[in-house]
Amino acid sequence: MIVRTDRLYLLLVAAILVGPALVRLADPFFVQAVRLIAFDSYQQISPQSYDPSLPVRVVDIDEESLDRFGQWPWSRRLTADLLMKLTEQGAATVAFDILFSEPDRTSPEQIVALLPEDQADLIRPVVSEVETNDAAFAAIISQTPSVLAAVLSTRAGGELPPKAGFAVAGDDPAPFVPNFAGVTGNLAVLDEAAAGIGSINWIPDRDQVIRRVPLMYRAGEQFVPTLVTEALRVAQRASTYVLKASNASGETAFGAATGLNHIRVGGIEIPTDADSGIWLQFRPSNPAAYIPAWQVLAGEADPAAIAGNIILVGTSAPGLLDLRATPLDASIPGVEVHAQAIEHILTGRTVTRPDFAQAIEIVLTLVVGLGLAALLPRMTAAHAALTGIGVVTALLVGGWAAYAYYGFLFDPSFPAMSLFLLVAAATTYIYRRVEQQRGEVRRAFSYYVSPRLVDEIIADPDRLELGGEVRDLSILFCDVRNFTSISERMTAHELTHFVNSLLTPLSEIILERRGTIDKYIGDAIMAFWNAPLDDPDHPQHAVDSAIAMIAKIREMNEVWRAEAEAAGRTHQTVAIGIGINTGDGCVGNLGSEQRFDYSVIGDNVNVASRYEGQSKTYGVPIVLGETTVARLSGVACLELDLMRVKGRTQPTRIYTALAALAADDGQRARIATLHEAMLAAYRAADWDAAEAAIAACREVGINGLETLYNVYRDRIADYRETPPPADWDGTFTATSK
Repeated sequence: MIVRTDRLYLLLVAAILVGPALVRLADPFFVQAVRLIAFDSYQQISPQSYDPSLPVRVVDIDEESLDRFGQWPWSRRLTADLLMKLTEQGAATVAFDILFSEPDRTSPEQIVALLPEDQADLIRPVVSEVETNDAAFAAIISQTPSVLAAVLSTRAGGELPPKAGFAVAGDDPAPFVPNFAGVTGNLAVLDEAAAGIGSINWIPDRDQVIRRVPLMYRAGEQFVPTLVTEALRVAQRASTYVLKASNASGETAFGAATGLNHIRVGGIEIPTDADSGIWLQFRPSNPAAYIPAWQVLAGEADPAAIAGNIILVGTSAPGLLDLRATPLDASIPGVEVHAQAIEHILTGRTVTRPDFAQAIEIVLTLVVGLGLAALLPRMTAAHAALTGIGVVTALLVGGWAAYAYYGFLFDPSFPAMSLFLLVAAATTYIYRRVEQQRGEVRRAFSYYVSPRLVDEIIADPDRLELGGEVRDLSILFCDVRNFTSISERMTAHELTHFVNSLLTPLSEIILERRGTIDKYIGDAIMAFWNAPLDDPDHPQHAVDSAIAMIAKIREMNEVWRAEAEAAGRTHQTVAIGIGINTGDGCVGNLGSEQRFDYSVIGDNVNVASRYEGQSKTYGVPIVLGETTVARLSGVACLELDLMRVKGRTQPTRIYTALAALAADDGQRARIATLHEAMLAAYRAADWDAAEAAIAACREVGINGLETLYNVYRDRIADYRETPPPADWDGTFTATSK
């Protein structure tokens, strides 16, 4: 199905491709949301599985631990006991996803402060000699590889004691790193004692789902590592972070400052986004990664689960409200997000949203869109829809494959939605245009060809080539004999009715056999085969139509005769003559710019008209050209003559179809042999033998051949008086059309 593109279609394509591209550049929230849903689906299709060999565990202050040791917050001495037990069992580092920003309210000095003054005075001297819980906790912290938490905020104020150095390679990454005005740390004594301090801030997406984890923040001019990076640093006993930014050695940015590329923590180099963030490949939450805090305190924890591992202390108790959403879990403890981030880094997995991803997505959409725009008008609406589904599916599968095999996050949703919109709009447009074309085709050809043929044209307009083209055709002319004498007896109304009642069934016969009605010329019909659609058997269909038309006329004459007798009138038999020729003709929309018809012209058309005229001369209902007869199958033909029609120099053999004659099968078989002998004697100028053969042919008793044999009788009589030339080959030159 070919629909010619027009300006409206081009504008439609441009609007659908350029509009979404501009929206993608603006990147409003709904575009981001769909993109993030696509990224989430990648992880849901192929989630990571828990690897117990990774040296990361969570010590969980769960509901049972709270039931055993009391409500939160626990005494700092109990927390110190937890820290000491973990260190004694060989933890590489212990990182607290807990902020200790206020003094322990269970410490003796805090309790004294709550007593009435007279009671407080009695016990204050004793309490002053007792070490505070916070000091005891700080003492344990100072002896262990511990990491404490900090919270960055938009409120200015606060400062953290430096725990590590920062070396910058390349451009200054500070403008790209998320910046906060202030920081809330732990009690100063605790922060001073800790081996590391890391931020526990989250920057979730707008839907509050965590997909990326920053590894570095800023508080003013100070870089602040996250709990994840500090846990990794302290576990390795490293002292410095190396921040590799654009244009550092080995980092290519072509001179542009594009932010961070890598962060080196001890012996681990972590690829990052420009703002220090990493995309995580999450795994479903797994209880095997947790050690209940009560087991550690009770000495019942498996030492193998602690020794050499990075331990993160946090809580899963719902009442403490430290729950987060990930692409795989609607709610998991925040501490597990830190743990999964460390696991992700230790496995060396990378999930990257390249800087050029947006450009590739837009260019891909435009290129594929333009390709589809060029192809869709050449398809049916159904094929266009299937193509669109295939393209969208390929984009979705390609996006997932890039993630699964290469760790690249390409957004298939934008190209898929844009191209789906293009295909939907183009398919709708094509469908409307096809319907318009069908209407035009149906209107244009309903007068020429059968409804079945019109349906074929509509089903596959590619088979239709309008305009002038040379085709191998079979052309038929049909005319009513003695029409003038018939029409003299009729009024105009009666004549109109007669012509319509005559031409209608004859036209139906032509149309039923894949013929095309060229025109009606008064009482005459001109038709042809093998256009507008291919018809390999067009000579056969043309001759079959002619034979059926002759049979129909006989049937109609019987009806008219009965009607005339009933009305007391005399019926004048109606006869038709048909001429058929096969050969090349120029067919197409012919005429003027003001009016044209789908018609055929050419020499073979003129010859077919001459054959129809010669049907009067030979007195047979049908005259066929030799090119037509040569391509027939199962049609017995009788050669009429070797003649040169008027207007042509080369002679041609003409025939009639025996099936069109009023005769039985036995008569047709006998006449064929006798007639052939007659022609042989005639062309040999053996007049006596020819006349004897004519007499034998007459004795067969086929009335439809009387005129034919009268023609040969008269010619022989003329040749007896004026013999033909010595080189005569039997050709007769027609002097009339």
